[in-house]
Amino acid sequence: MPASIRDVAEHAGVSVGTVSNVLNRPELVSDHTRERVLDAIAALGFVRNESARHLRAGHSRTIGLVVLDIANPFFTDVARGVDDVVDPAGLAVILCNSDDRPEKESAHLDVLAEQRVQGVLITPTAELSPHLDSLRRRGIPVVLVDRRAPTPDQCSVAVDDVLGGRLAAEHLLERGHRRIAFIGGASGLPQVQERHAGVVAAVREATGDEDALLVLSPEHLTVAGGREAAARIVGLPAARRPTAAVCANDLLALGVLQEMVRQGVRVPDDFAIVGYDDIDFAAAAAVPLTSVRKPRAALGSRAAELLLDEARGEGHAHVQEVFEPTLVVRESSMVFRDREGAAP
Repeated sequence: MPASIRDVAEHAGVSVGTVSNVLNRPELVSDHTRERVLDAIAALGFVRNESARHLRAGHSRTIGLVVLDIANPFFTDVARGVDDVVDPAGLAVILCNSDDRPEKESAHLDVLAEQRVQGVLITPTAELSPHLDSLRRRGIPVVLVDRRAPTPDQCSVAVDDVLGGRLAAEHLLERGHRRIAFIGGASGLPQVQERHAGVVAAVREATGDEDALLVLSPEHLTVAGGREAAARIVGLPAARRPTAAVCANDLLALGVLQEMVRQGVRVPDDFAIVGYDDIDFAAAAAVPLTSVRKPRAALGSRAAELLLDEARGEGHAHVQEVFEPTLVVRESSMVFRDREGAAP
């Protein structure tokens, strides 16, 4: 049976209150007595009951981070940025993966509330869960990550994804492409819808042709989804086939690249690809991917800063911060040739 605080007190010959002071306010205890208590703790293998302490304090030394897909390296980089801020503050991160499923997200939020986390950082599913408002009513701060807050009374960090989609499409249009695909169109995520809107605006302004943009909607924003979309593109008649694609994230872009290579389509000579997020794998691909870069770690660190500031509750002002994306050009979109092989 694990040693209790009473066992430690009896072993050291002191009161339970003295042991509590050694654990929580050691400056109140003399050096000699403190050493006796610490020796007793070591001898008995005592481990303090953090859960009980959390119940007394009203919160734990943890925060929650809920992401859409932990398999996407974008969220790994966001988590790193979060940890860089909360670790020096003496807090730990509980990482939860929603799989972009509202019911799973809600279950995670319930558990985080039960754990009395000091706050929650979340990249939510398409519809904002009512659980988020419930957390805030209970005094648990919530900061949206990679998503704009719908009202000014909540903190969020996001990226101008309309601009990002426009940057990607304009890059391809400047290289002579006039039939472009957007891959990821069915997603209900506002971030993806904004990227789509940016692509649509750029293509319409440059071509005036409603048919110049083909929207493909794989079931998942994954490498497999990208392979599925690329196979559909290759199967189109030559007159309707796009010569380039903007992908809603880099995982899709990597899948498109894989399938194009498998089908014998030369990238970028026959088909250009632009991804989104600029994860490390984008630069390391067999054909390095052009991608719209988002400040992944900065999103996490800034969100964590806002969360900790709100948790302190002293003169906190809600902030909705929006970062600007940048385009990183690599080999996957550097060249375009027409079907006769001449440069445009």
